[in-house]
Amino acid sequence: MAISGAGGTPGGIGQFLLGFVLAVAGGWLLSNQVVVSGGSWMLWGYNSFGMSLIPFVLGVALLFFDGRSVIGWLLLVAGLVIIIAGVIVNLHVYFVATSLFNTLLILVLLFGGIGLIARSLRSQDAVTR
Repeated sequence: MAISGAGGTPGGIGQFLLGFVLAVAGGWLLSNQVVVSGGSWMLWGYNSFGMSLIPFVLGVALLFFDGRSVIGWLLLVAGLVIIIAGVIVNLHVYFVATSLFNTLLILVLLFGGIGLIARSLRSQDAVTR
């Protein structure tokens, strides 16, 4: 059984590993420059997180009464979707100030690594032509 390269093509393992390391380093540096904080759930000026729990609680109550209740399952899933979407929507993402050199270094590492990964997935015979 012959060992094939990245993506089942001949060769390209070294490029793939180098690209992976570069992309991971760039992604880590980029994520290190981001601050994420949460906000409050507001609806017409009032905190509305409690309202998002109503379908979830009703679904749980219906499922405790009858575990095969289709309406109960729909309310439970809808409540979970509302809660997860609400958490995501209320996130505030900020990029920390950094120098131009650091920004360029991050972008070169990230996108250079992705480019090497993509290049390694091509057959190495096609690359050398």
